[in-house]
Amino acid sequence: MKVAKLHDLKKTDKKTLEKWLHLLILGRMIDERAPNYLKQALGWSYHAPYAGHDAIQLAIGQVFDRKTDHMFPYYRDMLTALSAGLTTEEILLNGISKATDLASGGRHMSNHFAKPEWNIHNVSSCTGNHTLHAVGVGRAMKFYKHKGVAISSQGESSVSEGYCYEAINGASNEKLPVVFVFQDNGYGISVPKADQTANEFVCDNFTGFKNLQIVKCDGKDVFDSMNTMIAAREHALKFSEPVIVHAMCVRIGNHSNSDNHEWYRDEKERADAKAQDPLPKFKADLLKAKIFTEKEIAKIEEKAKAELLEAHAKAVKAPNPTPESIFDHVLPPAYEPQKYTDGTHNDTSEPKKFIDAINGTLKAEFRHNPNTFIWGQDVANKEKGGIFNVTKGMQQEFGKGRVFNGPIAEDYILGTANGMSRFDQDKIRVVVEGAEFADYFWPAMEQFVEMSHDHWRSNGAFSPNVTIRLASGGYIGGGLYHSQNIEGTLCTFPGVRVVVPAFADDAAGLLRTAMRSQGCTVYLEPKALYNAKHAMTSIPEDFEVPFGKARVRREGKDLSIITYGNTVHFSLEAAEILAKEGFDVEVLDLRSLNPLDLDAIVATVKKTHRALVVHEDKVFGGFGGELVGQINEHAFEHLDAPVRRVGSTFTPVGFNRILERAILPDMNKILVAARDLLNY
Repeated sequence: MKVAKLHDLKKTDKKTLEKWLHLLILGRMIDERAPNYLKQALGWSYHAPYAGHDAIQLAIGQVFDRKTDHMFPYYRDMLTALSAGLTTEEILLNGISKATDLASGGRHMSNHFAKPEWNIHNVSSCTGNHTLHAVGVGRAMKFYKHKGVAISSQGESSVSEGYCYEAINGASNEKLPVVFVFQDNGYGISVPKADQTANEFVCDNFTGFKNLQIVKCDGKDVFDSMNTMIAAREHALKFSEPVIVHAMCVRIGNHSNSDNHEWYRDEKERADAKAQDPLPKFKADLLKAKIFTEKEIAKIEEKAKAELLEAHAKAVKAPNPTPESIFDHVLPPAYEPQKYTDGTHNDTSEPKKFIDAINGTLKAEFRHNPNTFIWGQDVANKEKGGIFNVTKGMQQEFGKGRVFNGPIAEDYILGTANGMSRFDQDKIRVVVEGAEFADYFWPAMEQFVEMSHDHWRSNGAFSPNVTIRLASGGYIGGGLYHSQNIEGTLCTFPGVRVVVPAFADDAAGLLRTAMRSQGCTVYLEPKALYNAKHAMTSIPEDFEVPFGKARVRREGKDLSIITYGNTVHFSLEAAEILAKEGFDVEVLDLRSLNPLDLDAIVATVKKTHRALVVHEDKVFGGFGGELVGQINEHAFEHLDAPVRRVGSTFTPVGFNRILERAILPDMNKILVAARDLLNY
């Protein structure tokens, strides 16, 4: 990739140079003032000074096109945000965490700058994870033939994160218009670069990647940085392939206001860093070339100081977030079913398999919304559609642009789903097989956590419209990594929905609602039910099931079995046997765990006065503990016996069928517990 020297002291007009100098001076004034807000107890409790990164950050902001591009700045990118067009007041509002802060309304750490209307994204504190989001945006740009680029910026140490390698591997494989900027100041907090990687330049770790351009620049030099960023953006646009810009910077001060670099940098090193300060050098070059006089520069400084003081006066008077606002934007609005408002139906058509219900609904929703996409591991190769063939025939009907395989990298699958949704959250809906089995989902947990608070953290500005499909549970002789249940963990995160259908009609209805909703839904598929005859039902063509609406599968008055997933069927079998013994048992199928239908739970307990909670997951630490807690809190006075639980033993699920049977709950174990409770 060639870097044309479009800018130098002679080629750049004075008006442009004045604008750049103003931004450099103003940015440095804010950077140096930021610690004072903490000393005055006004905020900015996290501040990562950018001094020494001035040139590359100026260039990123100037090259960014707010009409066409998407930008993902990191926590040290204050000047980047200012250069891209954020006002001084907007920077200060973020720093002191005001309710009117554009990035998050005070919900996220200071120094995480954003402006949603310009697609300058609010990124989290997990260093480098936004590289995956930039790749997802780049994928959308390519699909929709959009002429823009995604710019991801980070420090060189965060490139050590595995998802950064996944992002660059994926961007090069898919040939996406993404510019990855590495701002290299030699340190990851106190950790020197030599402890991160063997190469002097971390960008050299990627030299073997195809379809990837790598270019180095002096991140302290305004013209070298500007020319390099212009060339990188133009290349990404022209060839639709990623570019790494490795900018050599210097960190003049501490990593942040919670760090003291005197503990690990000697006096000489600190002095050498200060001597490389880009701002006085740029001023000196302008004076030496007689482009500006001392008086003109002083006038620019006075203007910047006045702008800062005016912004400060406004920012400190801005409203603080209110305590009651914490419940705002936890979840975006869910799709509200129009016809089947309680999630039941009277359809009498021929029963369908659970697996066919999912496959048919996916196809129907892909026809309903042409901006729907699905990817994952092994989901689309000729006649095969996933490890269980759930997505069979989808690529043939909807094409490789909408249905395709992802690499074996769960973080990449989920992170790029978040990113692609960001390109147009009003219309784009993404479905992913988050892992081939739910047990393999753990590598994606960082991106899942990110997704869970995206809407809240952005103060309602963004919602990742992603349905995460996971084949869950046992009873297939799968053993470790093929038979575990993870809903107990996933339900601890606010900001996501978790549903578990047990019958084919609910599998269709819940999937349709998830795919039409804003926000993130985890859709757990009990894989033992895919082809199970007892899970087959009739399904109306347009069936919908609302979130948070349980379904009474069997009426009764003596005992309530509250359950979901595979154990719904065991519970119904047990209830029929108990009926022959003279007991009338009610079976409540929760279907939705988050949100939870607490009203239905309380209603059934009021009716029967006894409750047995049954689920496939381990009893200890399982979701049943939450159900028992809710019953005790909201329906204790209606109980005639303690609430009991049936679930797996506190062990992994074994592979040998003898071990699996000993570990997992079954109809007989439910019968024993139910009889004990009925006779209490």
